[in-house]
Amino acid sequence: MCRPSATFAVWSSAWLNGAAASDDVLDALLAWGEAHDVVAADAAAAEAFALPLAFNRAATPVQLLMALRSQGAKSLQLVLPVPGDVRGLGGGGPFTEAALRAGDALVLPELGFGLVPEPIAEGLVRWTVYSLTSPTAPEYVALGEAEHGLTDAIRASAGALQTLDVASDRPGVRAELSAHLRSRPDVDWPAGTPGRALRVLQRAEEIAAILAIASSDDPGGALSASASTLRAQALRPLSDAVRTARCAAVNEAVRVFAEQTAREG
Repeated sequence: MCRPSATFAVWSSAWLNGAAASDDVLDALLAWGEAHDVVAADAAAAEAFALPLAFNRAATPVQLLMALRSQGAKSLQLVLPVPGDVRGLGGGGPFTEAALRAGDALVLPELGFGLVPEPIAEGLVRWTVYSLTSPTAPEYVALGEAEHGLTDAIRASAGALQTLDVASDRPGVRAELSAHLRSRPDVDWPAGTPGRALRVLQRAEEIAAILAIASSDDPGGALSASASTLRAQALRPLSDAVRTARCAAVNEAVRVFAEQTAREG
């Protein structure tokens, strides 16, 4: 579920804090592609992480994991940027551009680097490490706050769509929803991942599937440009709430793994 960056954030945090093996991280990434490689976007990232620059022979995810450990990383923070909302990306530049293009990214604000996954060929995902222009930690959103935000956004969007008369029933919508959910990668999570975080992620995935269907035209039909724009405006708060919930759930799981190690230490 969610995005490649979410999978890597939680599993790498579990590994960095002794709650998972490196093979577990690699196995989890297979949900997003049969192969993964890693490059650096700039000289500073290449030197810090001992990675090749882009267009050279790529490194492996295991090398990335070892570099994260050698740099003293304890966790990676998920960011799901969209045009108009680039909070947590640490300023403009190549990293922001790549993160917006991919729609998901990871930041290590304490180290000043970011990571973006992008599919570059069938079955191959490339992870690129970037230096951050202005490292800033993503805004903290409590899991409960994100969960309430989902509920509020559902109510607001439902009312707006009813007013616009674009929320009418469509034949086969339940089958569409089930098919959409089945098409999503089936991702496992490490033992010890907070149950509430998993529940929020699951709810966000279900709402994201509904959003995907609501954002598309009815089969055989079409909306006018103005109606389509109004529909997009009505759905935007719900889409934002889904992004917020996903980030909050993943970052809460990351925090829990890091704090377990801190308590044990």
